[in-house]
Amino acid sequence: MMTLSLTLNNADVLRPDGMHRGALSIEGGVIVEDSAGRHVDLSGFRVMPGIVDIHGDGFERHLAPRRGAMTDLAVGLASTEADLAANGITTAVLAQFWSWEGGMRGPAFAKRFLAALAGFRSMGTDMRVQLRLETHLLADYPEVEQIVADYGIGYVVFNDHLPHAALDKGKRPPRLTGQALKSGRSPEAHLKLLHRLHEQGAEVPKALAGLATRLRARGVLLGSHDDQTATARDTWRAMGVTLSEFPETQEAAQAATDAGDPVILGAPNVVRGGSHSGNVSAAALIADGIGDALASDYHYPALRQAALTLGAWGLVSSGPARVLGLTDRGELSPGKRADLVVLDGDGRVGATIAGGRVTYLAGEVAARFLA
Repeated sequence: MMTLSLTLNNADVLRPDGMHRGALSIEGGVIVEDSAGRHVDLSGFRVMPGIVDIHGDGFERHLAPRRGAMTDLAVGLASTEADLAANGITTAVLAQFWSWEGGMRGPAFAKRFLAALAGFRSMGTDMRVQLRLETHLLADYPEVEQIVADYGIGYVVFNDHLPHAALDKGKRPPRLTGQALKSGRSPEAHLKLLHRLHEQGAEVPKALAGLATRLRARGVLLGSHDDQTATARDTWRAMGVTLSEFPETQEAAQAATDAGDPVILGAPNVVRGGSHSGNVSAAALIADGIGDALASDYHYPALRQAALTLGAWGLVSSGPARVLGLTDRGELSPGKRADLVVLDGDGRVGATIAGGRVTYLAGEVAARFLA
């Protein structure tokens, strides 16, 4: 697919050292120093580094808008890419569960999704995978390791969503019937599975430490999800699980930061003014100097909104790129990948360019490009 040779003139361009009015040129899929190709006047617009979404599951609504309705996942991936591009996202880490929850979060769907993404030809957006593994699925560890190797998955996050408190008390967990229906099990069979997984909890730490060691040896980035205490973060760090994704408390987030562990926060938390589930405020953590990157979580527009609200575009560009080890992107500098988003005065996306290819173009910016 051809890349653009283009010079954007008279825009306010966010460079690594701040905003500067001037020209930005791209050629061969990268940012170049010298003027290149045709010129486009973007007076009145801002050119920002393309957004790097380090964790998002908003793609689920495109792949399965209704249970069992989507048979060709490539169609859903095309719709996902359109959504990403319309929100200025040039690199997207799609967070796919490998869970006992079933449905779109079950192993069978995960394998379908990975195969579809491997065969998908994007318009330019770099769409990657984060595998979210439920820690108590011990019998699945060998298959997960093989899947990681087969698909070159570079990022794995460990989750534990089992309703341990209810199971300990012998109570019926919430949402049991709905989960059972999604998984294709009867409520009784689903409850039996939950109890079996819960009861093998004592085996998890040793098995998980071994899995983490083997994945790290492959160069896989490892993260924990929803840390609640400093002790929990210390335990994860001892296993080489260095990313703290969506810590639920100030204590856990501070412990991660003090130890140099990257902290990933939810952009929707910032936009809403707090967590929808009563956890620590992402904006408050950022004000305290905690947080290396914002993630879309479940809502792609929240990344742009949160970055503009905080006046901290680096939390959605250079920050997540650095955490992921993607040294070729995240800022508008010569030699970097030509990933950028054009914003109007109201912060709306007029154009998204990923790897030197237009993935979104609309409104007045489109008129300028086509003039």
